[in-house]
Amino acid sequence: MVRDGYYYGLALIAAGILLGWLTHPAWAVLPILLACFFLWFFRDPERAIPQEADALVSPADGKVTDISTVVVGQEKRVRVSIFLSVVDVHVNRSPIAGVVRDVRYQRGNFLDARSPDCADLNEQNIVTVEGDGQIVVFKQIAGLLARRIVFHPKVGDRLVRGQRVGLIKFGSRTDVLFDAGARVNVKVGDRVKGGASVVAFLPPQAALTAAGNASAERAH
Repeated sequence: MVRDGYYYGLALIAAGILLGWLTHPAWAVLPILLACFFLWFFRDPERAIPQEADALVSPADGKVTDISTVVVGQEKRVRVSIFLSVVDVHVNRSPIAGVVRDVRYQRGNFLDARSPDCADLNEQNIVTVEGDGQIVVFKQIAGLLARRIVFHPKVGDRLVRGQRVGLIKFGSRTDVLFDAGARVNVKVGDRVKGGASVVAFLPPQAALTAAGNASAERAH
């Protein structure tokens, strides 16, 4: 479980017990129920991480709401958007193994995470990871309810595929942008699990580089 769950859950349990003791036991029901919700919401299950060298995994749990080609700079990239409802696990994971090259926090609006405009206008954290032979960018995007984005690694840190990197509290969206030559492995409407579901398979050259990097890491 994410540590925040204990903070919220234990505080509400204490508040419920105190309220029930000072007034009537029935008044303790709502805080206790809210405590149970927070303890469940901040769950952090273990995941089996795919071992294929060319696999790019989902950075989040949720529903694939959009797959499109966008232009970043002068390069075409595939963008896969994942909507996280309040019932989804909100822990985010790295889509590939690599080095964090950039972390940029962008202040903005809190539009509904299902809105097409939220990818550009909403408050978000934009992370660039270099590895598996190429650059992958993923965005933690705040939604209508989400007001706090957490990202733990720093620029220069090395990540492994599927590693926990942070979370977005309550409803939100996560985008992942990658090489247009990759073979997309999901479709709109699919449910994915962070770190476990393969979103795409990287191009052969990227996969070859990734395999070489993995062999070099094992040699050390």
